Amino acid sequence: MDGTLSDTKAWWPRSRHYVHHVLEAGIGYSTAGTIVNGFLILLALINVLACAAFSVPDIKVRYGMLIGFIDIASAAIFAVEYALRIWSSTELPFFSTLPAWRARIHFAIRPMQIVDLLAFIPTVIGLLLGLNLWAAMMLRFLKVARYSSALHSLGRVIAAERGPLFGALVIMTGLVMFSATGMYFIERETQPATFGSIPAAAWWAVITLATVGYGDAVPITSIGKLFASLVMIAGLAAFALPFGIIATGFGREATRRDFMVSWLLLARVPLFSGLDAAAVGQIITLLYSRTYDAGEVIVRRGMPGDNMFFVVSGEVAVEADQGEIILKEGDFFGEMALLEQRQRSNTVRAATRVRALVLDREDLERLGRKQPAILQRIHDTAAVRRQENTPIEG
Repeated sequence: MDGTLSDTKAWWPRSRHYVHHVLEAGIGYSTAGTIVNGFLILLALINVLACAAFSVPDIKVRYGMLIGFIDIASAAIFAVEYALRIWSSTELPFFSTLPAWRARIHFAIRPMQIVDLLAFIPTVIGLLLGLNLWAAMMLRFLKVARYSSALHSLGRVIAAERGPLFGALVIMTGLVMFSATGMYFIERETQPATFGSIPAAAWWAVITLATVGYGDAVPITSIGKLFASLVMIAGLAAFALPFGIIATGFGREATRRDFMVSWLLLARVPLFSGLDAAAVGQIITLLYSRTYDAGEVIVRRGMPGDNMFFVVSGEVAVEADQGEIILKEGDFFGEMALLEQRQRSNTVRAATRVRALVLDREDLERLGRKQPAILQRIHDTAAVRRQENTPIEG
């Protein structure tokens, strides 16, 4: 009896952990996660297409009931997904110190969870009040943002650059008001219907600064045309300002992401463990990442030994005369041929899918100048392997 109760208690947290991993890990980390999240993306896109189709009168008459069923069924699926995400949110490490109810509240008020809520709550409200809120189906497209790293990066850039962006908005607003006021005084006598007030002239100012120029409001006086030309030039500069801010922010975000990825890769190699940010920054510029599929030859016997490899993930097989030797995550090979400037003595293949960091001959010299302790450890390892006649020099 006790064993059954114990198994039941253990099953509950295991199930919660599994649900959290499937829903939050995303596509590519597990088969179940890929299937579930891929289905949710497909369902969101189907809803967007159905919403657009429902606005066509003929389709609405012929397939209105089918689209309504898609709406209700999708709302039910998204509601279950939302409930499971809230339930399993206690598995997040940074919520581990909070009570379960408080952790779930903190999780529920995050932006993406609000998007998840909007994916089904309008349909529920519509059913309760007898309203047809079919246009809310378009909100489900926002769920695709969960799986878009580019949109996540954009959100972080906007948050980080909110000060400069607000400044750019103030400048653009000032230009609109200045342009509208100027055109009001220039054209109000000749075109009172179009430029009879500053708010009316503001429409012309916006489309002129944006260089759209619909043609529904144009100056006809010579001074007005000259003023409009200056406004258009100012508009080019004004609209370039926020785009430049966002582009610069994207560049910084990409640099930060690349640095973090490289740091995580280096952290998997014991040789580089314990390095501070400055040392990592130096070494990152010397290494580059390569991925090899299972069975692919990484180095072949007789090739020039002009680089060495650090195994970040997966396993490699060294085909030596004494038999096959398996190297795993954290191991490195190819250093002996590189240090001795000779040809490879063994063929090395990827036993599984392998990701490796590669260090070329020229960069090895730079590594020695920047991090002599690491280069010494490579020399020491090569000496031990040479003394023990361990045939993994590649």
